[in-house]
Amino acid sequence: MSANIASADTTLRRRRFPTTGRTRRFSFSAIPVNVILFLAAAYTFIPLLWMLFAGLENASAISQGDVFSFAHFRVAGNFADLFGQDNGIYARWYANSILYAGLGAVVCALVCLAAGYAFDKYDFRGKETLFGLVLIGVLVPAAATTLPLYLLASKVGLANTYLAVFIPSLVNPFGVYLARVFSASYIPDEVIEAARMDGASELQIFRRVGLRLLSPGFATIMLFQFSAIWNGFLLPLVMLTDNRLFPVSLGLYTWNTQATVQNPSLVNVVMIGSLLAIVPLVIAFVSLQRFWKAGLTAGSVK
Repeated sequence: MSANIASADTTLRRRRFPTTGRTRRFSFSAIPVNVILFLAAAYTFIPLLWMLFAGLENASAISQGDVFSFAHFRVAGNFADLFGQDNGIYARWYANSILYAGLGAVVCALVCLAAGYAFDKYDFRGKETLFGLVLIGVLVPAAATTLPLYLLASKVGLANTYLAVFIPSLVNPFGVYLARVFSASYIPDEVIEAARMDGASELQIFRRVGLRLLSPGFATIMLFQFSAIWNGFLLPLVMLTDNRLFPVSLGLYTWNTQATVQNPSLVNVVMIGSLLAIVPLVIAFVSLQRFWKAGLTAGSVK
């Protein structure tokens, strides 16, 4: 009897804790998944690789499709042409983009966190109705609001100024929604009650407790908004006419138009400028990846 019990106990242990040395069987179901992942990676990285080589080639090699040959490289010459074109206006466009995207993303993240924190932690009349209007704003495409924003900016005299591009980037309905999710996931109500009992004001609680606990949410919202502003094109195209105020996306578009119609030799300048334009995005995502990776799991565990 004891032998049977011992045998049954051994069988149960093997089922619960399988041996790690057991070889895994090959599954044909993994092949389609790997093929799809490979095609997605190729679709993403091949254009980037082409742009990298095109930015280092001369204009004739690009126009002839001879991009992947190493015979026409002129790295120093392309950089000199880029920063010398139109009296070095590319550096001004780059600085404009950093101003629009950097400052706009930080302020927008703070505004979204404050709004999401208020929607989550406070009860006031019409809260859910107002939050529903915010969610409706998520459904409205940005292109649909560009013309009304331009008419408003023209009415108050802000058209063709830095503020015409900067102010609309300070509010993001999707960021407010994310901030409410982050607030519900990262800030326990007991912590707020304890701070109130210690005599802290509501603003002090948000500044000293809320912002610190919501740092993953701040990084996530800021990265999303930074990417959206940096890659933004339609709003600056409608708002701005002075090329000294252009962001780098709109400036490269004007050069590309000239390269297509008037001056084909500009194509290598457009390529090296486009290559440099993705550098801030890469730096931002790599440097803040530990925050936004943590932020993506907000709300998954309660």
